[in-house]
Amino acid sequence: SEVEGWIWGRRLGVITRSASSAAHQKVCVVGGGPAGFYTAQHLLKDVQVDIYERLPVPFGLVRFGVAPDHPEVKNVISTFTQTAHHARCCYYGNVNVGTDVSVEELREAYHAVVLSYGAEGNRSMGVPGEDLEGVYPAKDFVGWYNGLPSNRELNPGLDCETAVILGQGNVALDVARILLSPIDELKKTDITQRSLDALAQSQVRRVLIVGRRGPLQIAGTIKELREMVNLPDTKPEMVASEFEGMAEALKVIPRPRKRLTELMLKTAVDPPAEKERQRRQAASRSWGLRFLRSPLEVLAGPDGARVAGIRLAVNRLEGTGDGSVAVPTGEVETMDCGLVITSIGYKSLPIDPAVPFDPRKAIVPNSLGRVQQAAGLYCSGWLKTGPVGVIATTMNNSFDTAHSVVEDLTSGCLDATSAKPGSTGIGPLLDKRGVKPVSFSDWEKINQEERRRGAAQGKPREKLLDVEEMLKTWTV
Repeated sequence: SEVEGWIWGRRLGVITRSASSAAHQKVCVVGGGPAGFYTAQHLLKDVQVDIYERLPVPFGLVRFGVAPDHPEVKNVISTFTQTAHHARCCYYGNVNVGTDVSVEELREAYHAVVLSYGAEGNRSMGVPGEDLEGVYPAKDFVGWYNGLPSNRELNPGLDCETAVILGQGNVALDVARILLSPIDELKKTDITQRSLDALAQSQVRRVLIVGRRGPLQIAGTIKELREMVNLPDTKPEMVASEFEGMAEALKVIPRPRKRLTELMLKTAVDPPAEKERQRRQAASRSWGLRFLRSPLEVLAGPDGARVAGIRLAVNRLEGTGDGSVAVPTGEVETMDCGLVITSIGYKSLPIDPAVPFDPRKAIVPNSLGRVQQAAGLYCSGWLKTGPVGVIATTMNNSFDTAHSVVEDLTSGCLDATSAKPGSTGIGPLLDKRGVKPVSFSDWEKINQEERRRGAAQGKPREKLLDVEEMLKTWTV
């Protein structure tokens, strides 16, 4: 009823407004990660925005994807917090859209719905043995050391000498760096204590980062590669022959790629200066890039259950630059290893049968964020484009979708004149289904508790790993 809705809205601190107010147009954003917050930020100039997030805690990949030793990347949280505090914005955590409430119910309650829930799925290698113990998607491994509740019990086996990471993007480099970083450095970050304890006991001393194409196609950036080159107590283990012809290629490649290639060449081919030579000699751990290799099979050890190696196809390139294609030569190579981490990409998953979804591209089909054949339904972020780019890319992408929403509201493409209940229509539905939403002020209580626990251990925060514990924290 209207009274139920009013009570529910007041309980969560919702500012209810009359239909004649400037904020009578109501838009719902599904997903409290970077895409969701950037979309909301742009929309708030014109409309009222409610953000629904599956977890009690906000910020998505900024909290659960950014490497713990990259705190500067998390500075965007201050901007997202300002957005959440806006008078026309409300955050509802612990609401699983597609389960607790349907997309159709949201569409009934709001003038427009923007899906921004990101890419939760893992791309499969599609090779025999990838289900063996000791094989993990990078997304799950990253979620484990960053405190994602669904990955808290991962318990990866680190009792081996060599780890192989498939993929050469920044996530692969992050994982390699975390595996090899000195524990004393990681202790200063917000890495979870459970992961820190496991890494302190790790036997991994060698990490190979394998890509299907060549040095000119590596997806990582120079910052992350430089961090590997300068990582304390480690030395590079490169194959100089894999860089043949690269010096000549430097003359024609664009500047960002040129600087990255120069760093690889210097690391792999050039004789190190005396100080660097001594540093490498004293190192107890190593890392290396391996190119033109694609997985064929993950090999089991004698027990038939645990990974013991990986069989790789040796490739050659057809074409040039980013458009080059890896083609198997027929040659095969085997690497011994006790840990395989696949960093071959995230993918979005369908959220609700009512939402169009392209399973091949793993996106919601759209035009400038407008979901095809679904007026009033939009998408932003990786759900819109696939998992590409960095946070700045997501910001621009989200602003573009928000612009489409506002354009449709003002042009008459959407009926913006009829009154919509917004959260006061959704609240009673969640009440009846036993769902307890978490407001942004509730999240700030969780935040305070995490910071308190972190301070007690000399860390910026100690993340809560269990959803039930998160919910208890703000109700105490």
